[in-house]
Amino acid sequence: MSKLKYFILIALFIFGSLKYGSSVRDVFTQNTNKVIASFLDIKKSIEEEVNKHLFQAKEIERLREENRFLKESSEISIAFAGKLNQFLKLEKMDEYAPKVELVRSLSYSNLNDFYKVWIDFEDFDASRIYGLVYNGNSAGIVVEKDGNPLALLVGDPKSIFSVYVGAENIPGVVYGKKKELHVRHIPLWMNPQVGDEVITSGKDGIFFQGVRVGVVTKIIEEELSKTAVVKPYVKLDIPAYYYVIKEL
Repeated sequence: MSKLKYFILIALFIFGSLKYGSSVRDVFTQNTNKVIASFLDIKKSIEEEVNKHLFQAKEIERLREENRFLKESSEISIAFAGKLNQFLKLEKMDEYAPKVELVRSLSYSNLNDFYKVWIDFEDFDASRIYGLVYNGNSAGIVVEKDGNPLALLVGDPKSIFSVYVGAENIPGVVYGKKKELHVRHIPLWMNPQVGDEVITSGKDGIFFQGVRVGVVTKIIEEELSKTAVVKPYVKLDIPAYYYVIKEL
């Protein structure tokens, strides 16, 4: 009987979507994301309990090793930030203190589109565009859709932000092209090369400068500008967590 009720509910939703359009789908999307978030919280809690009782010794050692690594990285980052801010203070400039927040993947926005992912982002401001980082590399941007935070991963055509190409910091704008990226609007008199690294420029207020994006694999000369074809560093596989850049 429970299965029958489930299929009846799905049928009613499909009928409502066809009859009443986007308003029904918006409500369904918002409620679905809340259910998924709750499910992931419960799943994580159960996994932690299982690990604690069945793999306690191994898990403790793994966490100790991870903690040592994170502590070392944290100390290096703090030391670097301290030195940098000392220099900025001498130059009478504001301190450099970007703020990031760890966010969680919830589900694909569309089952046939692997470049759009709903995320669990509590402090989301719908009026802003956020930079998304995974393993130190640019993973895309976060935008508003139906009042909720949607991650547009690198590769999505609307995942757009400003970048520098190569050691000479050649300016351009990156656009998603599924498994590759295109850096467009490169002036004709500049000379990007195959093998150049692409990083964020920080000029658009989405990322700070220096987040790695990918490497140039091809240069296309067009009538008014050049385009660099880029292989992104971030893989398509969807990780469970990202960092969102909240403040530059």
